[in-house]
Amino acid sequence: MRDILVTLVVFGALPWVLRSPVNGALLWVWISVMNPHTQGWGFATAFPFALVVALVTMASMLITREPRRLPSTHVSRVMLALTAWMCATLPFSMFPELSLEMWWKVMKIMLMSFVCMMLVKSERDIRRLVWVLAISLGYYGVKGGVFTLRSGGGNRVWGPAGTFIGDNNAIALALIMVIPLMVFLRQHSTRRWVRHALAASMLLCALAALGAYSRGALLAIAAMVLVLWLKSRSKMAAAVMLATAAPLLIAFMPPEWGSRMESIRSYQADGSAQGRLNAWGMAWNLARDRFFGGGFAIYEEPVFAIYAPNPADLHAAHSIYFQMLGEHGFVGLALYLLLGLLAWRDAAWIIRHAAPVAELRWAAGLAAMIQTSLTGFAVGGAFLSLAYFDLPYYLVGILVTTRVLVERALAVPAAHAAGAPAKALA
Repeated sequence: MRDILVTLVVFGALPWVLRSPVNGALLWVWISVMNPHTQGWGFATAFPFALVVALVTMASMLITREPRRLPSTHVSRVMLALTAWMCATLPFSMFPELSLEMWWKVMKIMLMSFVCMMLVKSERDIRRLVWVLAISLGYYGVKGGVFTLRSGGGNRVWGPAGTFIGDNNAIALALIMVIPLMVFLRQHSTRRWVRHALAASMLLCALAALGAYSRGALLAIAAMVLVLWLKSRSKMAAAVMLATAAPLLIAFMPPEWGSRMESIRSYQADGSAQGRLNAWGMAWNLARDRFFGGGFAIYEEPVFAIYAPNPADLHAAHSIYFQMLGEHGFVGLALYLLLGLLAWRDAAWIIRHAAPVAELRWAAGLAAMIQTSLTGFAVGGAFLSLAYFDLPYYLVGILVTTRVLVERALAVPAAHAAGAPAKALA
């Protein structure tokens, strides 16, 4: 039944996509982030829904006459450079066939991220995209939160199998990243039932993240809470709310959860933590030896035998930073860090210039919440192999489009004051 439902939704939406390609971008984001086909048990689990949507979206872009240009900003140019560098490192991969498979997957994500930047061009489209992201991940947050309540926190929450967020640590990070987006939607919703539904969803997402038993997610939550508090207009009220809610959520979890979180302090005796340190050492040594890195597939016995401090202890990167370093060298890591830094600066620019203008305060609020989400990703991602997770790239794309809109809106009054003709702003 679920397979049929997903198929009907996707194919039923294709005429909607042909009428306007931005609808295809939104449909693609829903499929790539939520992976609804994984919730079935039959033919839909292996059907290429994303490919169908991408092809129809491209066709729609060709037959519609609206201008389609990628915004030319520092962020978009660095993102293009990062994509080009990942293509340049491919021929130098240590395991070409395995790397090619992952490269194809990553390139689809990057391509559609650029397509979203080209198609999402208005405040309305941005809000719709934020809603799609919130619903896509909120589904798992509500589901996981209810599961945690029913089990008393005794069983771990997992994401959809075979996806970027299938692992318990990954789904936890994704859920805490979506909470700030829900905060934005709640702040700008005029319907009481929507605000109540979003508030309940945020609470369940937080509970599901705790129920995933992820130590990295706990650190990310702490970092996000600090940023949220700093950006809050009423810091005293926010502090009281956090001081009340946090102990209640933690007290709900069983002793096993507390024991696992407590192991953060004793990482020297934790096998998992030592394995990560070994993988990080391998990535560092590999990058020093190979300018282009080792490619998308380096977590194999021969690589660890050459570069790891402990050749017998094989682990995935478990860090977005060391993942980029090992797979694409120091240049790849530098471009990745630069992308995050410029995105943060764009968000700060939007907040600074949009907040004083009543019509643009939505942009300032959104940028502040995206900063909060990216903070969680930067901290939690330090312990997870999620360098190619698509959500952060969509958030970066939203910042690019939002800054363009704010710049144009601020330029209109300035141009009128200077007596410039309206057509100069087109």
